[in-house]
Amino acid sequence: MTFPKHTVEKIGGTSMSRIRDLRDTLFLGGREGADVYGRIFVVSAFGGITDLLLEHKKSGTPGVFGLFSNSDDDHGWLDALTGVAEAMRKAHGEVLDHDGDLAMADEFVRERTEGARSCLFDLRRLCSYGHFRLSSQMMVIRELLSGLGEAHSAFVTALMLQRAGIDARFVDLSGWRDEGDYTLQDRITAGLKGIDLSVEMPIVTGYAQCRDGLMREFDRGYSEVTFSNIAAHTGASEAIIHKEFHLSSADPKLVGAENVRKLGHTNYDVADQLSNMGMEAIHPKAAKTLRQSDIPLRVTNAFEPDDPGTLIDDGPASGPSVEILTGLGVVALELFEQDMVGVKGYDTAILEALRRHNVRIVSKTSNANTITHYVEASLKSVRRVERDLHQLYPSATVTMQSLGIVSAIGRDLSGIDVLCTGLQALQDQKVKVIAAHQTPRNVDVQFVIARDDLDTGVKALHDVFFEPEALQQAEAA
Repeated sequence: MTFPKHTVEKIGGTSMSRIRDLRDTLFLGGREGADVYGRIFVVSAFGGITDLLLEHKKSGTPGVFGLFSNSDDDHGWLDALTGVAEAMRKAHGEVLDHDGDLAMADEFVRERTEGARSCLFDLRRLCSYGHFRLSSQMMVIRELLSGLGEAHSAFVTALMLQRAGIDARFVDLSGWRDEGDYTLQDRITAGLKGIDLSVEMPIVTGYAQCRDGLMREFDRGYSEVTFSNIAAHTGASEAIIHKEFHLSSADPKLVGAENVRKLGHTNYDVADQLSNMGMEAIHPKAAKTLRQSDIPLRVTNAFEPDDPGTLIDDGPASGPSVEILTGLGVVALELFEQDMVGVKGYDTAILEALRRHNVRIVSKTSNANTITHYVEASLKSVRRVERDLHQLYPSATVTMQSLGIVSAIGRDLSGIDVLCTGLQALQDQKVKVIAAHQTPRNVDVQFVIARDDLDTGVKALHDVFFEPEALQQAEAA
């Protein structure tokens, strides 16, 4: 199957909650006739729905999945699923006007949630027999529930656009009542089969059910993986992510909206560094798919459709500069062993313990007898790693400390003394620097500070690297 020149565009959950506002700006935006088409939209669930279906992304409060997996009775998850249906109806009630559209959306919610309820009941009944284990089906259940959110938002968006005169087609990749065994590429191929992009606008679910299971590897990052694979599969001229903010030099809430600068242009290397610091422009596996397919990524503010946003490609910088500053809370896990020097195997053992407990490494330093990993994880998880290392190396000293990392990131940091300038800026603001890291590649410099100083650290570095004098020096370099 071949496709005419087109873009593949993704709308995140927060922006989806304002999808009605985007109808006349993003979807239409002054376009007429054939200019409306040539775009595939991949949508997330309406804001908050996935939290209700799975668990709250930040607080961890259990949703339907969490209650079903940790409860011996059915009352909790049943009530939660009823709450999801009510939240879905409220969400599409704020989007749709026509009584017929509302009736179809209500029926869609009823059919999907009742189907999920019956499925969970039947599964629990089956697993009451000793030959079947509920634990082996939990990932399947997680995917089933997650797919409800994207299917609902895609269906509602297609209804809204059809009412506005756009020939939108709901493309459901969630595998609902589908008995086929598909790879991700097979699922995408089947979903887009027969669509003419010159006269139709596909509205595609961010979740795609496939043989290997997207959530097993990507968990809630699956929608960007679906998005990037659709772009690669169809040979898109550009992949676009519509967020509710611009990709800027720092968090506007920290440094002031009047002080931040839109990136405008950067590369996938910077996107990877941002992802490592917990500030994802795009999931790193999704970025890899786009990069290998030679498809540029554009990140825009969905509510400023006339602004081109920030283009991410493989292009080098026109000159050295700090492009973005971000901070992340970490735990420093340090192993000191006096007899380590000259002995191999410590690194491997530590990495295995971190992998076993699913602890993500942000940065690492070492010397003759000390290895320190800066990790993003709960203290509970890190304590498990600490316990394993004590058992493995009883004579070693293993310590943990909650800290923060502020990172200055750019395509080319050579020749602008980021390390020295940053150290001085932090000292001027009375921020104690515990450690600092810079690699020869000159794409990021990390400053390790007290976690309570993170906001102050980001602001101090932003002030010094983005004040007019600093920008003039970078341009001159």
